[in-house]
Amino acid sequence: MLRDFFSKKKRYASIPRQEAKKDVPEGLMQKCPNCQKIFYRKELNRNMNVCPHCDHHHRLNAYERLEHIFDEGTFEEWDKHMISSNPLGFPDYEEKLEKDRLKSDLNEAVVTGRVQLNGLDTAVAIMDARFRMGSMGSVVGEKITNAIEKARKEKIPFIIFTASGGARMQEGVLSLMQMGKTSVALQRLHAEGGLFISVMTHPTTGGVSASFASLGDYNFAEPGALIGFAGRRIIEQTIREKLPDDFQTAEFLLEHGQLDRVLHRHELKKTLGMVLEIHHSGGEKT
Repeated sequence: MLRDFFSKKKRYASIPRQEAKKDVPEGLMQKCPNCQKIFYRKELNRNMNVCPHCDHHHRLNAYERLEHIFDEGTFEEWDKHMISSNPLGFPDYEEKLEKDRLKSDLNEAVVTGRVQLNGLDTAVAIMDARFRMGSMGSVVGEKITNAIEKARKEKIPFIIFTASGGARMQEGVLSLMQMGKTSVALQRLHAEGGLFISVMTHPTTGGVSASFASLGDYNFAEPGALIGFAGRRIIEQTIREKLPDDFQTAEFLLEHGQLDRVLHRHELKKTLGMVLEIHHSGGEKT
């Protein structure tokens, strides 16, 4: 036995056959970019895509947010078949749009409609970063504006979840005009006493952060969300100063009075439901 223990006989590690590797379904696991731990995707989904180890908030797509936050079976989608054209003749723009449609199963970067939360009706718009990084083109602005107008006419609240890289460069000034259009629609809603709740998720940048995302009666954000207009490097080069490490995070904005609360994803449904109930009952919590 001792002779075997001290033997210099080489030991070899067994390498799985290529066929065995194929037995593990692709996409079964997911690594957390924050703590580098690996989890089953189903485990993350059950936890609302929040890392069980470090609490990092992974992205949710539009329909996952509907599933996790709002009442089951109550969503009525608006303007689903509205799609973008290529008004400026930007090279390869139509092909890129078609690729995103196939990849995301969406026609545009925002999903809008009517839904219920704890039995209360609300209009909702949920931006989805899988489509052109959630960038705001003419159709995105039109769908959001239509949702705000319907909320105003039907006298129901409006909730938006933002996730955007900003204005869509392929549509130039037409994209930038959506900032004004959506802001005017929100002013009409506000003038008639309508409720607007903005929930900023990672990332909310550019023209979206500079327009409707920041105009809520309640401005909430998820933990660690990047929120800002210009990029960090551009700002540092312009002002010739080093910015704080947590600059443009949800926590930094909360500390400086630009947010009402930073809400963990597990708290979102409860908090949004409470706000809707308070306003539905005329200011008295029932």
